[in-house]
This record gives sequence, C-alpha cells and structure tokens, in this order.
Amino acid sequence: MSEHSGVLTGAHFMNGDEASAEGALAAGCRFFAGYPITPATEIAETMAERMPEVGGVFIQMEDELASMNAIIGASWGGVKSMTATSGPGFSLMMENLGLALMTETPCVLVNVQRGGPSTGLPTLIGQQDMMQARWGSHGDYEIIALTPNSPQEMFDLTVEAFNLSERFRVPVLVMADEVVGHMTEKVIIPPADQIKIVNRRKPQKGEKYLPFKPEENLVPPMGSMGDGHFQHITGLTHDERGYPGANAAVQEKLVRRLVDKIRKYAKTELTKYEAVMMDDAEVVVVCYGITGRSALRAIRVARERGIKAGMVRLQIVWPFPDHLIEELSAKSRALIVPEVNMGQIVREVSRAAAGRCPVVGLPLPGGAMHKPDQIVEAIAKAAGVEAKA
Repeated sequence: MSEHSGVLTGAHFMNGDEASAEGALAAGCRFFAGYPITPATEIAETMAERMPEVGGVFIQMEDELASMNAIIGASWGGVKSMTATSGPGFSLMMENLGLALMTETPCVLVNVQRGGPSTGLPTLIGQQDMMQARWGSHGDYEIIALTPNSPQEMFDLTVEAFNLSERFRVPVLVMADEVVGHMTEKVIIPPADQIKIVNRRKPQKGEKYLPFKPEENLVPPMGSMGDGHFQHITGLTHDERGYPGANAAVQEKLVRRLVDKIRKYAKTELTKYEAVMMDDAEVVVVCYGITGRSALRAIRVARERGIKAGMVRLQIVWPFPDHLIEELSAKSRALIVPEVNMGQIVREVSRAAAGRCPVVGLPLPGGAMHKPDQIVEAIAKAAGVEAKA
C-alpha cells in the first residue's frame, strides 16, 4: 500500500462496509465523522483504524446531526469528507443534507439501509429509504444516489460517489442495504494510478472570485477556507457572492441552477446500469441493490423455461433514468420491479413507463430478500406462461 495514496491495492476478502471505507480512502477521503449504527458501523470502525494510517481524521460525533454538520465543515476546509449511517440516523441528517445542497458542498453519505420504520430491524435488510433519499430534505433540489449490490461495487461506487460529488458540487448518497454491507466477498482494489479520481475545480489565485458564480456546466469552482479567497456561505437563498437575497428573483436563479446542474446530465454522466440478457428480452426485471442477485437467478430460470426475460439493474437511481424506462417500456411486454419496501421505485417506473406496458411491483416490507421463485412467477405471469413448481 502506498502510504500517501491510502490505496490498499490487491485482492481482499472483505465485507461491503469495509469495501466502502476503502473506496473512500482510495478516492482521497481524509475526514470521516459518524455515529455508530447497525448495519453501517463497520464503515466507521474501518475508518477509525485506517484514517490515522493515511494522515486523515476520524471523529465519532455525539449524533448524526453533528456528523453531517462536521463533514460539511471539513469539505469547506478543503478535504474530501464522508459519513455513514442507517435509517434512523439518515432521518436525522436530512436537515443538514439540505444545508449541503444549498451551499453546494461536496461530500458523501453512505446509508446502509435496514428494515423500518423507527428502530425497526437493525440487523436485517430494507430498501425503505429510497424515496427519503430523493425527497427527505425540504425544498426543491436534485440529488445523486448510487445503489451497489456487492462488496466490489461498494468499493467502486464509493469512489464514483466522491468523483460525482466533486464534479457537481453536491452531496452524493450511496444507498446500500444490510445484505450488501455485511456480505463478504472478494474485492479487487486496483493500483492507485488505475483509479479514476476527480478533484474539485478551484478558482485560480488572484482571480476575482464569486463563490457561487457557475461555469458553463452550471457548477461554480470551489475555494477553501483559508486559501485567500473571500467566502460567504449561508443556508439562506443567496446570490453569486453568497450574500442572502430574500426575494423571488434570487430564489428563481439559484434553485433553477441547483436543479438544472443535475438534470442537464441525467441522460449522460448520471445514467448508470447493468443490462443482462436484454438483446431479445420481452419481460424485463428493473431492480437495484441486492435485489439484483435474486433477479439475476430468476431471469436465468425463466430463460430455461423458454421465457425471454432480461434484467436492468440501476446503479444510479437518482436522478431517475426516465429515458431508459421510456425506452424499455416501449419494447417490453411488462416490467417487473422487486423491492424490499412496500413500493417506492416502482412508482417512478410506472410514471416513466406512462402506460406503454404493464408495470408489476413485487413489494417486501423488509427483513428478507426476494426468493428467485417469487420473481420467476411474476415473469411467467407477465409472459402468459404457467409458472412451474
């Protein structure tokens, strides 16, 4: 391992939480603030051990509100920062997530989801925070959320989360789940020079700098506290100087840009998915996270029974890929959406499909994954084939 890069290059046998922590370090994260919570605690534990080895800072905060605040402050201090939590802590972070969105603060929040509501099922799976990820903080905004389904993707997508955060000056969510966080598999960590790293665009020294004046891509360069540039940062609606502007015109200009800087790239940089057996698929399973494992087995069984089934596993759920679902629904007999919740992303799939084909939700309230046979049965029914035992 390079002492300076923090990259633990090589093949490892580790769980998803540990892999996410290693991905953060490889991406250049040097500040972690968090509060222990099952099933995300192993991220904090790994960071507590590894941060001193790479010259970074780990701090256990008194709660999740403080954790989110701390990583915002660290980011403005010029370092890449991260926190990790699960459902109840995620709820507590919502207000300060809004602060990060309004102040365009790059940082990463990993949510290893468990069954809810309330204390719920601390040690068992849920995917029940997916809509909260999009709409949990108040006001209008767009956000980026990635959904890994393996320890390898916990590493890879955590790196990508940091890159997207720096690229778009926005907090990025990694919406994992208990099974992905706790499963242990082989994880390949490349050499440091083979890992794509995006660093924030900083203003040039000596140039006139307005901290919220965007470039052509709608994202402003970001100076750090103490680097010689004037900074005024507030959660109030503000102009390009960062000064509060309590009127509709300033709100219109700012909020439209916060939304448009993400929407502008929703069909390009911010579309990411895995397609399996899609060349001739007539019935398509649309899924995300660990549910993709059950879905993969299900479409293989369906194929063995002569049903042309395929899978599209979303790796970026927010912004939602409307264009992808529109395309799928136009050429499919049905879309099947299994989720470990009572029906969240299926609503987005139905909205984007707009009646072009049936959309079938397969909800589970948490605590267990889908059995492949449950998905096979839905595929067969959609295809007009009698499901076999």
